[in-house]
Amino acid sequence: MRIGLIDVDGHRFPNLCLMKLSAYHKARGDLVEWHDGRKRYDLVYMSRVFTDTYSKDYEGDIKADHIIKGGTGYGLDNKLPYAIEHMHPDYGLYPQYAGTAYGFLSRGCPRGCGFCIVGEKEGRKTEAVADLSEFWGGEKEIKLLDANILACPDWKRLLGQLADSGAMVDFTQGLDVRLVTPEKAAALNKVKTKMLHFAWDNPEDDLIPYFRRFLELTKVKDKRKRRVYVLTNYGSTHEQDLYRIYTLRDMGYDPYVMVYEKPTAPEETRKMQRWVNNKRLFYSVKDFKDYDPGDYRKRAAILC
Repeated sequence: MRIGLIDVDGHRFPNLCLMKLSAYHKARGDLVEWHDGRKRYDLVYMSRVFTDTYSKDYEGDIKADHIIKGGTGYGLDNKLPYAIEHMHPDYGLYPQYAGTAYGFLSRGCPRGCGFCIVGEKEGRKTEAVADLSEFWGGEKEIKLLDANILACPDWKRLLGQLADSGAMVDFTQGLDVRLVTPEKAAALNKVKTKMLHFAWDNPEDDLIPYFRRFLELTKVKDKRKRRVYVLTNYGSTHEQDLYRIYTLRDMGYDPYVMVYEKPTAPEETRKMQRWVNNKRLFYSVKDFKDYDPGDYRKRAAILC
């Protein structure tokens, strides 16, 4: 069979489903390639993570006997068959990301946050779904995609696998700081850490004691490796957003602003995101009220 693959969202981040589908079909002896609108295929897979809010659907011409669409961008009721879900990904699809492994050790999250699809898609209980060997084969870096690995009953075994790998680990989706205990922190301390991500999504939640406790337990002393997602434009005021940003920075964390439904967000919120997420700006301009995007662009033009 001739198989065509379409990464609807683009190639800015590897599409794990397509990598597993590619591995499955290549193991069967099928010809697999990125979709070429000039060619005809027996089967074309279209994988989409985001909805129209963040990326548009593919509108090009597709010549194929069958087309299968999947991914959260097309709905929450489509899943890979078990045999494909547990295939080792075909990292050759994305040579630009060579040397990095991507995958899940656990699925699900008990939090059930209104803005998050994980609970509905994967369940409100975190469960182990794979061993590291399923998607790691000696790569120097691992990007872990788990939504809440610290809520998994098997957290010790899974973190142990990450530590034993000796690879640099990026906990991309965030660790739940409320679930950190001395024992869990000790296990995390054994992992070579590229980046620890946390989140402070709800301004009504006082997470300051948890973040302070983590600082007492962690061996990760570089604040640039202690990043915290700050959700905005979702039930918070501008003042509440700035409070979380300033508080995290003062405690020794690196805030990173996420804007919910960004196209409809107030300009002030988008301006704040540009200020915080440009780290050179954020640590040189200490107060948001002093941030002047026009002045920054002028100075950047002069330097260029």
